[in-house]
Amino acid sequence: MWTTIIVAAITLLVGAVAGFFAGVTYLRKQMEKMQSDPKMLQQMARQMGYNVNKQQLNKMQQAMKHQKFPRK
Repeated sequence: MWTTIIVAAITLLVGAVAGFFAGVTYLRKQMEKMQSDPKMLQQMARQMGYNVNKQQLNKMQQAMKHQKFPRK
């Protein structure tokens, strides 16, 4: 009885930690892709409710190119 509860809690904790790190890795790769693909960057801006023009898009790309995405 107690072992089942303990195993379930440990499994939940391990799954949450693994899911968090998988999500961070996925997000980091998507952000790196957006640096070189202006269409993805514009799509993200539209999803956030912004309509950007070419000049703003170029500024966003330049800012992201200078941004470092640390690997931990």
